[in-house]
Amino acid sequence: MKKLKSYLGWKTDFTVPAGERAYAAPDSISWKVFKNPIALAVGGVAAVLLEFADARIRSGVWDHSVFKTDPIGRSQRTGMAAMVGVYGPASAARRVIQGVTNMHARVGGKTPSGEDYKALDVELLDWVSATAGYGFLTAYDRFVKPVSYEDRCRFYEEGVEVAKLYGVENPLRKPEDFDAMLAHLLPRFEPHPINTEFLDIIKSGQAARNVPTALHRALANASVSILPAEVRERLELGPDYDLSFAGRQAVKLAGKVADRTPIKGSPPADAAIRLGLPWSFAWKGDAAKRRILSEAAHRDVQAAAE
Repeated sequence: MKKLKSYLGWKTDFTVPAGERAYAAPDSISWKVFKNPIALAVGGVAAVLLEFADARIRSGVWDHSVFKTDPIGRSQRTGMAAMVGVYGPASAARRVIQGVTNMHARVGGKTPSGEDYKALDVELLDWVSATAGYGFLTAYDRFVKPVSYEDRCRFYEEGVEVAKLYGVENPLRKPEDFDAMLAHLLPRFEPHPINTEFLDIIKSGQAARNVPTALHRALANASVSILPAEVRERLELGPDYDLSFAGRQAVKLAGKVADRTPIKGSPPADAAIRLGLPWSFAWKGDAAKRRILSEAAHRDVQAAAE
């Protein structure tokens, strides 16, 4: 029996309905980035650190989710929601995102300093969306393959429609948009023990016990290394989190190997099957992808003519 991917109780089969498109196209930068588990791991941790820099988001997650008891599981479920937005059939993505929005509508409270917050505050929604895009893209660029400015803009544009489904009003469209948002929020950022506790959990290897602990430590420090310098300074993540030369090389090697190692049953593999493409499509080179898509379009035209 096929094991369905799950997010907060919503079961998603990425192989059906046959032919239903995702919000990101098969030849998109998003399909290229999100297939890489190293980019997702490094970028995901960096995104959490950027979010937790703001006391309103940190309090919302800490007080209204299972993060403090199951940070790995919560992070993995968040990652699966991102996968649905990139690879899932559009109808499933809308269903999951509406469920997340309904849940967030009940989240609100006060920070330890007494400031009110609501999870559906537009400023917070914008920042959470921005941190995810920045984290995944920057991790891919630094540790897998360099991404041109034009492709960075493409990546952000590809995520606009899904971001708006979450209620984001100012989605990233270019790298400068992230810089501007960061400059606006930076004065609010502050260090907190939750950040170091989270990084210690990542370094411990709980997320994947079959991976050497040394690589987990390198992945955690790699996440810190892609934070903007001013954010790292404000969070007081000092020399203990420096990424060594050996650690950098290990993460890069893992990222490059992952980028050319197809994984059967993964969301990108199942999404390709749903669209009538080879299951390993996401891992193929750009030239091969163009050929496959051209052949698929030709078959569609022939079928329509018959």
